[in-house]
Amino acid sequence: MTAYRVVDPTRNELLAEHPTATDAEVEAALGRSHTAQRAWRAVPVQERAAVVRRAGELFAERRDALAALVTREMGKRTGEARGELSLVADICAYYADDGPAMLADEPLSPRRGGRAHLRHEPVGPLLGVMPWNFPYYQAVRLAAPNLVAGNTILLKPAPQCPESALAAAQVWHDAGLSDGCYEVLLATDEQVADLVADPRVAGVSVTGSERAGSAVAAQAGRHLTKVVLELGGSDPFVVLADADLDRAVKHAVLGRMQNCGQACNAAKRILVVDAVHDAFLERFAAAVAALCPGDPTDPGTTLAPMASEAAATTLVEQVQDALDRGATAVVGGAERPDRPGAWVTPTVLTGVTPGMRAFDEELFGPVAVVHRVADADAAVELANASPFGLGGAVFGTDPDAVADVVARLETGMVWVNSMQGSMADLPFGGTKRSGVGRELGTLGIREFVNTKLIHEPGAR
Repeated sequence: MTAYRVVDPTRNELLAEHPTATDAEVEAALGRSHTAQRAWRAVPVQERAAVVRRAGELFAERRDALAALVTREMGKRTGEARGELSLVADICAYYADDGPAMLADEPLSPRRGGRAHLRHEPVGPLLGVMPWNFPYYQAVRLAAPNLVAGNTILLKPAPQCPESALAAAQVWHDAGLSDGCYEVLLATDEQVADLVADPRVAGVSVTGSERAGSAVAAQAGRHLTKVVLELGGSDPFVVLADADLDRAVKHAVLGRMQNCGQACNAAKRILVVDAVHDAFLERFAAAVAALCPGDPTDPGTTLAPMASEAAATTLVEQVQDALDRGATAVVGGAERPDRPGAWVTPTVLTGVTPGMRAFDEELFGPVAVVHRVADADAAVELANASPFGLGGAVFGTDPDAVADVVARLETGMVWVNSMQGSMADLPFGGTKRSGVGRELGTLGIREFVNTKLIHEPGAR
C-alpha cells in the first residue's frame, strides 16, 4: 500500500493514492538537482531573485486553487489556506527584494592590516523534509531564500500532502526555474535516510516532530551534514495581572485554535496570574465553546476537523489521560462528535500537572491548557518547565514587567501583546528540543551558505 494517500478528514474518505518513488527515480532526481545546482549558482543573483519574485506572483494568482488542495488534503479552513498562500507570496517577495543585499560581500577591518571580506556562497542541493500542517509555507520558507542564494531543493512532502507539493513544484517551474532546481520526491523514510547520507546533499531542513527531527539529525551527524530543525513546541502564553483581558482572550483563542490547533508555535500553555485568572478563564472558555465546527469551505465555520484520524485519536488519548489523573475539562473533554471524520470537540483543561501526558507532551489540536500561577515569577518558572523552547507570548501593560518576563523565557521567539505568528522578515526558530537553526529573515538565508573569508595582506 502506498504511503502517499489523500484522505478527506471531514469524512475520513480516501480520495487518491500516489505511488512512492522508486530508488531509481530518487537517484535520478538527486542527479538532476546536483547538476542543476552547478549551473544555477552561476546565474546572477538578481536573475535568481527575479524567478523567486515571479513564483510569489504565481502563488498569489493561483491562491484559490492551491488553497483548495490543502483543504482537500488536511482539512484546513479555506480562509486559513488562503492566508497561508498570502504569507507564501510575501516570503517570495521579501527574498526577491532583499535577498541579494543579504548575500553581498561584507568588508572586514583586520586589526593587523590588510584587506578582508566575507563572501556568502551556495553549498549545493538541500533536502527538505516537510510536515502537513502548513505545506506551502513550510516549503517556501526553505525554498525562497535558498534559491536566491544559489542552492537547489529536493522536497519530501508529508504523506497526506502530495498534491499540494506537486502543484507548488509546478508554480516554480512556471516561474522560470530551471529543470532540477526544485524536485518533489514522494520518498520513503529509507530513501530519505539514503539521501541524507549522500555527499551530494549539502544540507537538510526538517520541520516536524521531535522524533522525526532526532532521526534525521542522527543520520546527518554521522555524515557531518548541516541540519536546520524546526520541531515541536509547547509555547507559553503568559497573562500578567495588568493585561488587557479582552485583547488577551482574543489572541489566546486565535493563538491556540488557528489551524485547528495544529501549529508548532500555537499557544499551548496559557499561564494566567491569580489576580485575573478567574475573569480570563470565564471569557476564554466562553469563546472556545462558541467555536463553530463545520465544512472547512464554509465561511461561517470557525473550527475545521483535525488533519487525520490518527491525530484525532492521539489527542483524545492525551486528554483522557489528564482527566483520569484529576484534570478538569472546563469546556469539552475527550469527546468525538457523532459524525464521520477527524473531529475533536474544542477543549479547555485546568488542573493539568506533571506526570500527565497533557503536561509532558505537545498537544497538537484544539485543546488548551490553562494554568493558574501566583505571579510573574511563578509564570516564568512554569513556562520554562518544558523540554521545548520554540516561542511564547506575554500580555501586560507595564513595559518593565513585560520586559522582565520576556528576558527570562527560554524560547527562541517571544511576542508581546499578540499571538505567536510568522513574518517573512523575522527569524523563526527555537531552542532546547524545539530544534536548531533559524528560517526566514536575514538569518534564514545564511543557514545554508558557505561564509568564505577572503584576506589580502597589507604592505610588508
